[in-house]
Amino acid sequence: MIEVGEKLKYDLRGVSADKNEIHDAIKHLDKGLFPNAFCKVLPDIVGHDEEYCNIMHADTAGSKASLAYLYWKETGDENVWQDLVQDAIVMNIDDLFCTGVTNDIVISSTITRNKNLITGAVIKRIIEGTNIFLDGLKKYGFNIILAGGETADVGDLVRTIDIGITAFARLPREDVIEINIQSGDVIVGLASFGQAVYETKYNSGIGSNGLTSARHEVLNATYKEKYPETFDSQIPEDLIYSGNHKLTDTVENAPLTIGKLLLSPTRTYAPILKQVLEAHRQQLHGIIHCTGGGQGKVLHFINELEIVKDNLFDIPPVFNIIANQAEMKWEEMYQVFNMGHRMELYTDEGTAEKIIDLSESLHVQARIIGHVEKGSKRQVRIKSPDGKIVLTG
Repeated sequence: MIEVGEKLKYDLRGVSADKNEIHDAIKHLDKGLFPNAFCKVLPDIVGHDEEYCNIMHADTAGSKASLAYLYWKETGDENVWQDLVQDAIVMNIDDLFCTGVTNDIVISSTITRNKNLITGAVIKRIIEGTNIFLDGLKKYGFNIILAGGETADVGDLVRTIDIGITAFARLPREDVIEINIQSGDVIVGLASFGQAVYETKYNSGIGSNGLTSARHEVLNATYKEKYPETFDSQIPEDLIYSGNHKLTDTVENAPLTIGKLLLSPTRTYAPILKQVLEAHRQQLHGIIHCTGGGQGKVLHFINELEIVKDNLFDIPPVFNIIANQAEMKWEEMYQVFNMGHRMELYTDEGTAEKIIDLSESLHVQARIIGHVEKGSKRQVRIKSPDGKIVLTG
């Protein structure tokens, strides 16, 4: 994606921002009915109706689970598990919404744990958290059903715990959003931080990407000795819990403790996207969920276009804390983290203003963060605190 002159810290910790190896492994697989849709779209094998299609998606809360475990062990706060399951659910349903789904989703959970470390009380909190989150979405007209799932005790494989969700939806083929970003489009960014009307507390905007870097860059070596089960022993020694902070520390200009900032649950944009799709589906040229790959995620869906992001949100406190602690290059920050907006919509300027009004009515900040230009190659140009950054793919 980008040239930074050295291997990214993120890679050195055994993870990948752009997942190039994964994309290379699957590049020859069938891409489904709509090859440039955000999720793979399948024929309707459930209803056998050629006017419909099926979409199935799977994702996990990622290494954020290790941070949740650390916080639970240090504070005894079991509520952290309720928030963690939201991460796993949102990483699925918001991807479905980017593909055009607006309702009627079935989900199943897969929890893998080290039973010697993760108690039954934790599993109970996770299951309760699933129902609490889904019940909250019902107030906004969503029908998302938990079909059940599997809890596997695999201590030989899993150090602490992992939470995975699989989601399924069926929708008319004419409703699928196949990404067709065009020169002249403007980009609406939906903020990842703040407090939406459907949230009960401030959200730092961290989401569920980049947490391996975030926790090791910010938290101090105290946790290295106390909780060796929270990290891969093959990570270079100087990259394990190399920061200055404890979980309960407070910092200037941040409304939450360090632990709570890093553990803010991934915001869902479902209440916004449902209304946007119902009112403006035909005017949308693409919806991009800025997860793996951060602000370069869109590169997977364009050719010979330049994405110009020159009016981004001010960087939320959590990302400034990470950047300051890590002395991480801004190139890597924008590739690993969402940096302030995790959902972007490509459309015309008139529709953009309507989307902004709709989003802000639900107390989610929104703005035109950039535009699209014709180019000889695909790239994202970002105006950062340190000047211009160019991401290529």
